[in-house]
Amino acid sequence: MAFLRLFWMGVIPTRRTRFVLLSFVLNLLFPCNSSPDLSLQCRMIPNTMPVLEKKGDIILGGLFSLHDMVEEQSLPFTSHPPKSKCTRFNFRTFRWMQTMIFAIEEINKEGKLLPNITVGYKIYDSCSTPHQALKAAMELMGGEKSSEVGEKTQRNSTCNESVPLVIGDGGSTQSLVVARFLGVFTVPQISYFSSCACLSDKKQFPAFLRTMPSDFFQVDALVQLVKHFGWTWVGVIAGDDAYGRGGANIFANEVTNLGVCIAFHRIIPKNRQQAEILSIISVIRLSGAKVILVFAVEQDAAALFDEVQRSELTGIQWLASEAWSTAAVLSTPEKYHNILQGTVGFAIQQANIPGLRDFLLRLNPSRSDAQTDPFLVSFWEEVFQCSLGVQTESREKEGESKPPCSGKEDLGNVTNIYSDVSQLRISYNVYKAVYAVAYALKAMKSCVKGEGPFFQRSCADPDVIQPWQLLHYLKQVQYLNSFASEIKFDENGDPAAMYDLVNWQMNPNGKIEFINIGKFDGMTGDVKQKLYIHEDIILWNGNRTRVPLSVCSTICPPGTRKAMRPSFPVCCYDCVAYAIECAQCPPKFWSNAERTACIPKRVEFLSFRDTMGITLVAISFIGSFSTCIVVLIFFCNRTTPIVRANNSALSFLLLLSLTLCFLCSLTFIGQPSKWSCMLRHTAFGISFVLCISCILGKTLVVLVAFNAKLPGSNVIKWFGPSQQKAIIAICTVTQVLICTVWLLVAPPAPRQLMPREEDFIILLCDEGSYIAFALVLSYIGLLAVLCLFLAFLARKLPDSFNEARLITFSMLIFCAVWIAFIPAYISSPGKYATVTEVFAILASSYGLLGCIFAPKCYMILLRPEKNTRKHLMSKAPSSKF
Repeated sequence: MAFLRLFWMGVIPTRRTRFVLLSFVLNLLFPCNSSPDLSLQCRMIPNTMPVLEKKGDIILGGLFSLHDMVEEQSLPFTSHPPKSKCTRFNFRTFRWMQTMIFAIEEINKEGKLLPNITVGYKIYDSCSTPHQALKAAMELMGGEKSSEVGEKTQRNSTCNESVPLVIGDGGSTQSLVVARFLGVFTVPQISYFSSCACLSDKKQFPAFLRTMPSDFFQVDALVQLVKHFGWTWVGVIAGDDAYGRGGANIFANEVTNLGVCIAFHRIIPKNRQQAEILSIISVIRLSGAKVILVFAVEQDAAALFDEVQRSELTGIQWLASEAWSTAAVLSTPEKYHNILQGTVGFAIQQANIPGLRDFLLRLNPSRSDAQTDPFLVSFWEEVFQCSLGVQTESREKEGESKPPCSGKEDLGNVTNIYSDVSQLRISYNVYKAVYAVAYALKAMKSCVKGEGPFFQRSCADPDVIQPWQLLHYLKQVQYLNSFASEIKFDENGDPAAMYDLVNWQMNPNGKIEFINIGKFDGMTGDVKQKLYIHEDIILWNGNRTRVPLSVCSTICPPGTRKAMRPSFPVCCYDCVAYAIECAQCPPKFWSNAERTACIPKRVEFLSFRDTMGITLVAISFIGSFSTCIVVLIFFCNRTTPIVRANNSALSFLLLLSLTLCFLCSLTFIGQPSKWSCMLRHTAFGISFVLCISCILGKTLVVLVAFNAKLPGSNVIKWFGPSQQKAIIAICTVTQVLICTVWLLVAPPAPRQLMPREEDFIILLCDEGSYIAFALVLSYIGLLAVLCLFLAFLARKLPDSFNEARLITFSMLIFCAVWIAFIPAYISSPGKYATVTEVFAILASSYGLLGCIFAPKCYMILLRPEKNTRKHLMSKAPSSKF
């Protein structure tokens, strides 16, 4: 194809010669008047197609399918074919055509975009068929010999003036044919309704642009819609044209990749044969699909829904393609309301064009300019169902008569699709297309000599517009229109893809309204942000608010499995009961509640998020904070006798060790790891040994000091401050050596306990070596018993504040806690064993803090009169414990 185009453009360089040669080829298909010399004349069959035209400096071509079909006629092949007879006048398309005229006249009237230039038009009816569209395109490229010599014309030749651009056609099938033909001459074409993705191929259609988004984006929107609502069993019905077949095929491929199954894929025949459409109805019933996409133009969709309504097929959630999602021909007749209420579909964005309604209602056959409009009589007679008495090609069928009308009837008194401007979507596309041409012409006229975009930086000749030059400027168009929408074309000639998601809802008056329930932005890169749906306002078919379910097979209940159906998609299966046999789950797994699958067991450990963990952390911090308060009290009163008595430095060291005891309990909370397991036991062992060593040093000093019989005895010298520190260091280093050997030989490590009859795994710290763990605890116990024994001996020493008695009570509590700990630890399950150990650490720490330091703080703060050397040195032996 590329080679042929190069040959065509290179070997046959002039547009005139190309047209003559093409006319010769086309005359083989479309009979022309014979001519002895085709190189001198461009003579085809005289113009037999009705045309609506208005002269101007620049003429824009227009193609609109004002009728829905062409009556088939028998061809004798012995004479010229009779004129084609178009039937079924389309009010909606007629409004589109009038919108083009409105936009052109608006540009001419304002004169801002194209000053001193008048834009005209030449519009044909393509009758919704490709061959009529091709005939009209050929007429636009030049027909009979012109009899006029214009003061300012686009071309000057023996052929009719050809237009530099065509706006249209609506249907994708017609646009495909026209685009191939116009592409030969590089005449730009802007379609307002053709959405076939195939038209984005610039190799095949180099001069095609459109203000209608490609079906690639529409299909993407429909796929995201199906995915959003979880439908896995969807039917697809397509029109028999490029739009329907192309879009439906892309949709089927895309949703299949998401795991959605296509229940059926059927085509609506163009001849609308009842038998074939009834077969589609039968397939719908048999499939069981509740969600069906109809990807077709409104005429094909209407043929389908006529049979659906006659067959009383209800309960279907219809998804509408853009071509009929807001079609009044389907939403206006009440006969469709019971089947189409709740329909959901995507529609291009709309706009309210000021002044358009008044412009539409201006039409009247009695106006002077109405005589040049070949479509007005058919329109008028169809609107008022009357006869103007004018002979027209499609006025009435044989045997059918209509009442006469005067032509003075008022369009404002009639409510129909033509005058309804509440949903200006395709009309807005036509409006944008006309203005895009105007902006391209403005850019062409504004070119500065020597700075142009063409050969040797030249500009286009404003008096002789070459279509390929106009195409260049059209591709560069980018402007913000009066509706705040940015108008531009991408490299494929496509506009930005923005869709409204509409829902067909019945209003209190019994009429269908199109309610916006969401948006789709095809230009957004993030898939999750492309589609927005306001689900709360959706009314589904049957006025239901619950999302319809469309699946081939429901989820199998517990105790059953999926069994695939032969020759069916994967979404279709039967639920078959399992054989009565049980499989044992692996050690780390547990049976679910339905006993149908093995699920991982939950892991259990003392966590910082547990209520128990949070409580223990709070108690630990309270103990640490209380110890810090005692340190502060002692530091502020460090010169008083009660603090200085029996080595105040030893008291501060004891308080430091108690703080470590409180904080080491935190290492037992949280998920066990290699390092936390090693830290928790060693920190616990060393902290408590340091604490008891300090108490042991204080007890020895008290006992030796009061039992030295001779004054000036040297025994007390062996238990001075240095000796006390040495005792503490030796006792602590011994525990450090035990812990070091433990960590080197068999360190503690995380371990999982998996009870077979429980649905959890206990994650705890294994001691590694039970002997080493026993040595650590035994050493602490040995020092505690020795300290208790010495304190017991010194309990009745004669002083007013006997610290030995306080140490005795603290050691009794300490030993009682740890003796009770052993059976409680062994019998506690899971994480509660760790809770028991942490509780023992905190309880013994609070016992030491309370028994040793609480009385001293009481005396310092509340009984300062007793905090004297005289009171402390008084010898008042106690007979109490």
